[in-house]
Amino acid sequence: MARLSDVAMSRRQVLGLGALAAGAGFGLSACGSPVPLADPGPALDGEYTGPPVQLEYWNGFTGGDGPAMREIVARFNESQDLIRVRMNVVQWAQYYQRVVAAVHAGKGPDIGAMHVEQLATQAARQTIAPLTEVVDELGVSEEEYPTEVWERGMYAGERYGIPFDVHSLASYANLDVLESNGVRGLPEARQDFEASLATLVGAGVESPFWVPNRWPAHLIFLSLLWQFGGEPYSEDGSTATFDSEAGVAALQWLVTQIQTGVSPENVAPDSQYTAFKNGEGAYTWDGIWQINDLLTTAPDLRWGLSPIPTIGEQPAVWANSHQLVMFKSRAPDDNRLLATKTFMRYLVENSEIWSQAGMVPARAAARESEEFLASPQAPIAEAVPTMRFLPSVAAIGEVQAQTLEVGLANAILGRQSPQEALAGAAAQASQLMQSNLRKFEG
Repeated sequence: MARLSDVAMSRRQVLGLGALAAGAGFGLSACGSPVPLADPGPALDGEYTGPPVQLEYWNGFTGGDGPAMREIVARFNESQDLIRVRMNVVQWAQYYQRVVAAVHAGKGPDIGAMHVEQLATQAARQTIAPLTEVVDELGVSEEEYPTEVWERGMYAGERYGIPFDVHSLASYANLDVLESNGVRGLPEARQDFEASLATLVGAGVESPFWVPNRWPAHLIFLSLLWQFGGEPYSEDGSTATFDSEAGVAALQWLVTQIQTGVSPENVAPDSQYTAFKNGEGAYTWDGIWQINDLLTTAPDLRWGLSPIPTIGEQPAVWANSHQLVMFKSRAPDDNRLLATKTFMRYLVENSEIWSQAGMVPARAAARESEEFLASPQAPIAEAVPTMRFLPSVAAIGEVQAQTLEVGLANAILGRQSPQEALAGAAAQASQLMQSNLRKFEG
């Protein structure tokens, strides 16, 4: 298992790597390297019966999710004799650059997992292959998946990803702190959440809810923005809209928690999670990817997990999705392509095992399995219809890292008002987005 600091760094950096990877791919193409080909190969019909083949499977599951994926791969390798899958695990912070370079050098993997918001960038850089013709071969259909996570696997009219999981923010609660101070149950509405915070502060609990100035502040902000009815970006990728009234309301709520003493000032990235794990505070909003870390490194902590409360007008929460992809190749081979689709189908059909990683399987049948229903993250499944994703816009991650995340920090640290911070960040983001449109689609 990777150290907590390694996992935290990869989570923070991954959302800003889209344009870095794109730049690497652009440079390779500009130097005259042949553009890799997108070939779905022969239709998959039944089991693979070709010659023995070894597939290269790349992903970034370096943390608590790693053992679950290793188990799935091992089970597949043991289930048949003709296909051997070799898994290469790379920190997400390097993954999106390395796959571009590898594919354009003719040494790319066959199959991979990617965050859904990276698909547009990787597709624009000629790294991953369209899967539109492959969907039926895998035996999957749109009806089996949450609508938005299915739709986010599309870019420029083609499907590039098959949803494997969804993972979102959630509200973690220290049950001992709540119960010893008269708070019963896990709050769902703003009124109840704020009442519980007031009760805890009144009982002498210092800083029951920590607001970080960076990671995962932007994920918390996006959740609240959607709750207040806003959108962060236009669907066409031309404009940042997170400085709307909804955005200001969302950020003001976070700033108010600091101003009223609910949160300490100047909370460094991930400090809110470390504090919670050490028994400080009462609540923290963080990703469900922390579940396995809590179980392993804080076994004596009594904690509860629930969807984040609805602070705005409607339930909504930031989410991401690991999606399965096929990579382009300079020399497509029919047998490798058939073997790749066979393994991809196995991953889809056995995704309930992925519950061990602390994730929520994307496929409905897996979410209804006994294995998932017995998992700590099972309560988060009820929030799946309210999970929201960034639009399929190339390089949106880097734009967000350079603008929104900086603006949020300025407001949370008291350097600017929420309105000033968001207005400046949105103006800069819109300029970058328009530049990216010219670069990627011009």
